[in-house]
Amino acid sequence: MTEARPARLSAAELIDLVLDEGSWHSWDTPPDRSGVSPAYAEALAAAFDASGADESVLTGEGLMKGRRVAVLMGEFGFLAGSIGRASADRLVAAITRATAEGLPLLAGPVSGGTRMQEGTPAFVQMVRITEAVAAHKAAGLPYLVYLRHPTTGGVMASWGSLGHVTVAEPGALVGFLGPRVYEALYGKPFPPGVQTSENLYAHGIVDAVMPPSEIAGILDRALTILLAPRHGIRPVPDPVPLTPLPEVETWDAVLRSRRPDRPGVRRLLKYAASDVIPLNGTGQGERDPGLLLALVRFGEAPCVFLGQDRRGQTDEHPMGPEALREAQRGMRLASELGLPLVTVIDTRGAALSAEAEEGGLAGEIARCLHELVTLSAPTLCLMLGEGNGGGALAFLPADRVIAAQHAWLSPLPPEGASAIVHRDLDHAPEMARAQQVRALDLRDRGIVDRIVAEHPDAADEPEEFCRRVGAVLEHELAALLDSGPGSPADRARRYA
Repeated sequence: MTEARPARLSAAELIDLVLDEGSWHSWDTPPDRSGVSPAYAEALAAAFDASGADESVLTGEGLMKGRRVAVLMGEFGFLAGSIGRASADRLVAAITRATAEGLPLLAGPVSGGTRMQEGTPAFVQMVRITEAVAAHKAAGLPYLVYLRHPTTGGVMASWGSLGHVTVAEPGALVGFLGPRVYEALYGKPFPPGVQTSENLYAHGIVDAVMPPSEIAGILDRALTILLAPRHGIRPVPDPVPLTPLPEVETWDAVLRSRRPDRPGVRRLLKYAASDVIPLNGTGQGERDPGLLLALVRFGEAPCVFLGQDRRGQTDEHPMGPEALREAQRGMRLASELGLPLVTVIDTRGAALSAEAEEGGLAGEIARCLHELVTLSAPTLCLMLGEGNGGGALAFLPADRVIAAQHAWLSPLPPEGASAIVHRDLDHAPEMARAQQVRALDLRDRGIVDRIVAEHPDAADEPEEFCRRVGAVLEHELAALLDSGPGSPADRARRYA
């Protein structure tokens, strides 16, 4: 049975849908057709008559909800959206201009790939287009992509797959090798349901699937965070606790952190964040429900948010190496965009399994530590609950570290430490005390900078607790935006 595909909007129709009425201004000049063969010239003329467009991409600028943006929009009606030398020149010129003028770039590719009439000289243009996108991103400017039906071949393998945020059209054919080519080469149909937006979302390759009518809203919200001011944010008062923190015995704190009703990152964002744009997966075929990756604002302060999600970590699916690779995507985003990075520790521990070993878990922990220590953006770590082992340590290095009162950090669960030292589980409370795992102990050693009080337990006052944490995050992020990132040596010095 043939899969249902969405009705295809023309480039002009999608531009009219996404941009403010009357704001579109084309950057395009007539393409140079000198030297083309008579047969190719005839095909180009027929494509113009069929589509009303003079090439397979339209470029220009306009306003999206009042914000000036640059646009690259594919036109499938012109030779199936294929990319030749003229369309590549147009793309490179537009990307370069957007970079020079400091504009965010919105791309809406739709294409069967490289233009067969031009062969390899057209095929290699993808290198030029990719370099232009890389230069735009290196300038710290947002690049947002909306994958339309269909997007395949060299377009998907270049400017279609480089977005800071990537959204896809529902039901769209999205992939590398076109199914018609696959069937011709291999004599059988391509497996159904693979090259679809929904399947790519399930595998962490795109961040969302939504219809064209919703694109302006989600992209505008993303740009509100990505383009938020880095300096001059109004000072946020320091939410200093009114009373000294009561002493809570170490094992009691551990047990409180394990309460199933203790608020995690999702309730924290619900009550404390002013805006949240969830992202999805590594972009390379992996996602892990134990990690929440998002663009977030606390008050006016923007950040990339990496939260270990206690709800997504189960006995059947503990946090695996995929989560750490997804976290590294967030770290790259923060570095590329100059946004502060917030990491949240709340984990019973990384997966202990053959699959985790074969997935390179230890190496991913090391790479997270490396990225966080050297990151060229301000960093803030929140210890929210349990902090078991290397999976927790991978999120710890930061310019500032704050902790919930009953949060803790340990090389192993206290029960595991007891099993090693005493060959039983009964000495877990004693081991927790001896190993100084509490946030209060870590503050005394200079590892944690400040504690957020629990009255008496976050699970008993989830909304109030989350709002307190949010106020501290807003205060700390505003200060970090002014001070900028610390050096690797500064970040490591607190552990000396």
